[in-house]
Amino acid sequence: MLNIISREQLAQALQSACLAEIRSPKPGNVSISSAGHGMTAQQFAASARVIVAPLTVPRASVGERILRAVQETQQEVGCNTNLGIVLLAAPLLCAAQQQDSARALPPRLHRVLEGLTPRDAELAYQAIRLAKPAGLGHSPRFDVSEKPRVTLLAAMQEASNRDSIARQYANGFADVFDVGVVHAREALARFASEEWAVLSAYLAFLARFPDSHVIRKFGMESAREVSSRAAQLESAWRRSDSPQALMPQLLAWDAELKHAGINPGTTADLSVASLLALRLQDFLEGRFTGCEAKHASHRRKTNPQPIGA
Repeated sequence: MLNIISREQLAQALQSACLAEIRSPKPGNVSISSAGHGMTAQQFAASARVIVAPLTVPRASVGERILRAVQETQQEVGCNTNLGIVLLAAPLLCAAQQQDSARALPPRLHRVLEGLTPRDAELAYQAIRLAKPAGLGHSPRFDVSEKPRVTLLAAMQEASNRDSIARQYANGFADVFDVGVVHAREALARFASEEWAVLSAYLAFLARFPDSHVIRKFGMESAREVSSRAAQLESAWRRSDSPQALMPQLLAWDAELKHAGINPGTTADLSVASLLALRLQDFLEGRFTGCEAKHASHRRKTNPQPIGA
């Protein structure tokens, strides 16, 4: 029996994950409670809205989804607010839309990744050039400034040792499933909040993996210092019965990071992908009807207050 998720369900899951990320008080990132790095929460919310349609087009390839979503983002906000989210979400959503009997998301995703083509790489490279991510630099092999001669999976495998998003393609999104989804689901069970789920995944990732974006802009030593601070905060988070009690620490570190111009943006992207993967898996297993996402999305649109306010 085929397990097919409707386009409406996919749209709900994607937008819900993106909006939760904007509301979550992740230190160093733009949120409703704290702008930064020359960007605002309104730009991120607008970006979340416009990527839903291109990322959920039935039968579209991963490369087509990526390029169209980045084009829509650039037209809407004129800057790179979500390239990492788009690169991670495209194969996840494509896997969820497959006519596949598997009730688990990872095997579906594996088949999508193995089926990526040089055309997918070409379109993804166009998207990356259009988004112009900060600190991208150059690569001696498969550089994004050149037309790729390999599949998107091969290109990501080549970059996997220096970029956490590329590593997800190379390892079948193992970090997303084994770290992000696990910690997000635990936080959902504890606090029944997608915003806290995103924060839990964010701290877990940042404590374990130096942020790729921070490495490119500030070097490995700075990235490891950020990870060390994240590990201390994650430890406090896991001991706390009240997330609100940690808000002073979260906000203080947020201000410190933004004053230094440090934005763990790759970690934020991985956190969105984790909540999205969690919801897609729940859809496949029949544990999530979509009503929760619809109601949560409506609540955020009508009462867009920052968490902790």
